[in-house]
Amino acid sequence: MSTVPKRFEIMLVSEHVEDRGDASVEDSAVRTAVVSATGRHGSSGYPIYEGHGIVADIDPETRTVEALLVDGRELDYGLTALVRPAPRG
Repeated sequence: MSTVPKRFEIMLVSEHVEDRGDASVEDSAVRTAVVSATGRHGSSGYPIYEGHGIVADIDPETRTVEALLVDGRELDYGLTALVRPAPRG
């Protein structure tokens, strides 16, 4: 039985925000997407997850994004990708 999660939520957040008020980093994401495992592995060797215009190689053990394309392009400078378990439902 595989222990690789089938889905994650990826949050794209600004690296430099002076004041988030009471908002958490996750709540101030500029874009979020639930991505699902494709069953393939990327050139990084980690599973590929896709969804809503995002394709990512994610290390499921550490939840580290090893490679990422957003709408077919590399991530803009000043943004970082965070990963958490996908919400149920």
